[in-house]
Amino acid sequence: MRKAIMIMAGGTGGHITPGLAIAAELAKRGWEIHWLGNKNKMEGKMVPPTGYEFHHMEFTSLRGKGIGGLLSMPFKLLSACLKAKEALKKSKVSVVMGMGGYVSFPGALMAKFMGIPVVIHEANAVAGTANKQIAKFAARILSGFPNVFSDGEYVGNPVRETLKHTVPSSLRYSDRSGKLNLLIVGGSQGAGPLNEIIPEALSLFPKEKRPNIVHQAGEKNIDSLIQKYSALGVEAECLSFINDMGTKLGNADLLICRSGAMTVAEVCVVGVAAAFVPLPHAIDDHQTANAKFLSDQQAGYLLVQKELTAESLKDFILSKDREELKTIAIRAEEIGKTNNAASRCADICEELVNSNET
Repeated sequence: MRKAIMIMAGGTGGHITPGLAIAAELAKRGWEIHWLGNKNKMEGKMVPPTGYEFHHMEFTSLRGKGIGGLLSMPFKLLSACLKAKEALKKSKVSVVMGMGGYVSFPGALMAKFMGIPVVIHEANAVAGTANKQIAKFAARILSGFPNVFSDGEYVGNPVRETLKHTVPSSLRYSDRSGKLNLLIVGGSQGAGPLNEIIPEALSLFPKEKRPNIVHQAGEKNIDSLIQKYSALGVEAECLSFINDMGTKLGNADLLICRSGAMTVAEVCVVGVAAAFVPLPHAIDDHQTANAKFLSDQQAGYLLVQKELTAESLKDFILSKDREELKTIAIRAEEIGKTNNAASRCADICEELVNSNET
């Protein structure tokens, strides 16, 4: 029997990456995968190489963009709904899954009108605008963090399969000695302040206590970062991109990073001590909520960017030893052990299809 799904996700990696993990799980089970998104956005680069059928649709944010944006929104929504309806009719899918982001809304709306079951997955600890609206009529509501929706199911965030095969954190940390291994992942969004403060903080260390440094900063920032470390006389491995994130996370004693939903999930699956610096202007301050999920359980650290100075960051890192970091990593890993999110999401899709046939 043919089973097909339309995954609707776009805009950011935090929406697309978990969608790809669910798609991979369903594909293993023999499902036909379709994807609704904008070919000119990030999903247009990430999805087509997988071989899944990509359906192009343009739609902008549901949040107000001034009076002109509000006046044009009904027309943009109508156009997007017509495109989504066309894609759903052509693909003849059994279920649709919205991963959040503006592109999910028209597709979910048309699926509801066409009698196709709608599932949503919210990656963040605070629900986004599109998912809040879709939740009002979705058949199933899933979330990456607990208590996001009163009637939702907490399943965790689907992560890349390659991250699940790292050596347990207790063994990794116990096998190490000498200087701490520090990994900094600046991220593509709002990385500037981290790329400024962190090298300055590390330059304040006595050389014999300075950690081994790996710093990923993104292609746009890599040249200035290399120059910054060089000017400060600090040795660091500077990377524009990390191909094998599982290995880099597994080698780190301490990670300094933003707290996007997928970063938090990957920290837990691998088991690494992380100091999260939430992006201050993230929508609904969801990055702070994501980080607090771990820091409230003593499974991670939460650092507030506006309170962060080179001196305070130096003191924070110097106050940590490998034994404390191992304890934090083990706690994070314990949370990550429950992550079978891709499998659970796939099960729910199959349950919906099977119940529709009976």
